[in-house]
Amino acid sequence: MATLGGTIAYEILLGAAREHAVVPVSYEDDTHPYTDLVVGRVDAVLLDNIIAQRLQKKVPGFVTQPDSVATGHYVGLLAPANTALRDRINELLLAMMRDGSLERILRNWSIWNDDQPELHQRLLAGGTVAVTVGDATNNVVAMSRLDAARRYLPSLLQASVVTLVLSCLSMGLAVAVGVLIAIGRVYGSRVVRGAMIGYVELIRGTPILLQLFVLYYGLAAAIRLPAFVAALLGLALNYAAYESEIYRAALEAISTGQLEAARTLGLSERQVLTLVRAPQAFRLALAPMTNDFVAMLKDSSLVSVLTVLELTKQTQIFATNLGSWVIPGTMCAALYLLMSLPLSALARRLERRWKAPTL
Repeated sequence: MATLGGTIAYEILLGAAREHAVVPVSYEDDTHPYTDLVVGRVDAVLLDNIIAQRLQKKVPGFVTQPDSVATGHYVGLLAPANTALRDRINELLLAMMRDGSLERILRNWSIWNDDQPELHQRLLAGGTVAVTVGDATNNVVAMSRLDAARRYLPSLLQASVVTLVLSCLSMGLAVAVGVLIAIGRVYGSRVVRGAMIGYVELIRGTPILLQLFVLYYGLAAAIRLPAFVAALLGLALNYAAYESEIYRAALEAISTGQLEAARTLGLSERQVLTLVRAPQAFRLALAPMTNDFVAMLKDSSLVSVLTVLELTKQTQIFATNLGSWVIPGTMCAALYLLMSLPLSALARRLERRWKAPTL
């Protein structure tokens, strides 16, 4: 079920997920939840009914259920120094409620519903619509930041697993595609080389965020890729272009003398590639390939726009609910370091082990 991240609706869905088979899907805007609902990527959307009414004009093909899940309230908050302004706002809004002008405005904009009369009566009885920040915070029981960190740590660890799995799978596919492109650049015909160059320049010349949007939203009318699959393909196809340049340079760095000697010994071009050229090229490409993997771990945060709940997306939700980025950001950075540092250490160990002997 889809909704906006960091909203009361998202908290409602999280509560429902603990008791029912509900999977909350968080979006950055209020349009794509409905477009994904129409194409069948999600089963339902939980948002304010006024948002649904407006979006039905732009995104036809869905219906709004008449029963409300919850009733939300909008409250005006002003700084403590603006007490006079607060009182004036209350005076004007309450007067509009009493003479019916506010109801006429809401009806004119199709906002008025059956919940409004009771709400108006309660506001008129209480005499308050806008409050100062101090008035509002007195009614809030704040969760300590340490308790919040303990509460969200399991979610961050789970999101870290998503980030790591996505990065590993994407890098594996990027390496495979990059090798094929590099081989095509080195051994292919003029047409093949031209096609490979065109692909590399297209990918390197356009933002990865745009590529992700095209894969997930742009192709939705023809191919409805799941969010994780679209994220995997987007990262892999993007990094394949950069990987191919690393492998091409490594292949061309092998001396011509070695290649000619291998051919003189009767090896075929395939044997020259697999037995002589590729192993040495792999050693040359290992360091930059490791750097790209670490970079992909960080770039995987971009797939949050496709509703993939990876580490950065979960951290954003944590920070929104906590009202601060200090603890969530520190925890997120620590988890990224825990994932990237072992990889860098492994790469350095492999480099030392495979280092060519000095002649």
